[in-house]
Amino acid sequence: MKYWNLRKVNKSTFEKVGPVPRSISKTFEKFKKELDPNSEAEAMEEFIISRYQTVTSIRYIMLLLIVPVIVDQVSKTLIFGPTVDYFWNKYQPDVFLNESQEERAFAELQRYEERVHFEMLIGKLQISSYDSMEHMIKNKAVSLAKEYAMESADSIKNILSDITSLAAFIWLILGAQRQVYILKSFINELIYGLSDTAKAFLIILFTDMFVGFHSPHGWEVIIEVLLRHFGLPESRDFIFLFISTFPVVLDTIFKYWIFRYLNRVSPSAVATYHNMNE
Repeated sequence: MKYWNLRKVNKSTFEKVGPVPRSISKTFEKFKKELDPNSEAEAMEEFIISRYQTVTSIRYIMLLLIVPVIVDQVSKTLIFGPTVDYFWNKYQPDVFLNESQEERAFAELQRYEERVHFEMLIGKLQISSYDSMEHMIKNKAVSLAKEYAMESADSIKNILSDITSLAAFIWLILGAQRQVYILKSFINELIYGLSDTAKAFLIILFTDMFVGFHSPHGWEVIIEVLLRHFGLPESRDFIFLFISTFPVVLDTIFKYWIFRYLNRVSPSAVATYHNMNE
């Protein structure tokens, strides 16, 4: 079997959408194959090609997931980590990269001071003098300064290592067009091969999770984590602007995909989706 003849791999997936639904055309095609005397040999050939496609796709997906993570961790630990720590300790820049870090540090120090004062008043914390309490607060401030200085340095490391990881991911995509073609065929055949109920369920799950009425809370958490990961200021205006625009754009793109492609390829799945969504 010539596996390199990739044009045979799930050719129906890449056929242009015509006026007749694909489910009807596939029914006639199946009936035609059953009458063909060479159908058994062709079925065996399709099975071998399908198995090769599945194995190749799974291997390539694992490669896309594992290699960027390894590159990210190795570059951060062995290259960017020591370099950033050296320059950070040598030039001693500001502890905070942005005002958001300052606000979190000051709020944490204030809560600690209030807790110490409260425990001292109720007798839970035995402090002989006011100077002793100030010494404890000072130690906490020094600890917070070290903690946020480390967080600032880690943010710079994250930016550099993530850029390197993204470059490795792009290199895997551009340098393996054959695997990308097979993976695209595998994903398309997997999605369009699902039952109508499964398609409708996945559509509802995706839309409710990312563009539903309760999705803004999830997007807010994701954006805050990403901004903190890269050491960027946690601007509430930016977060609210993103939440009010991106899910709308995503919902529009998804509805266009349903109308443009899924409605022609599998109209019964669209009807099932509308019935389940009502």
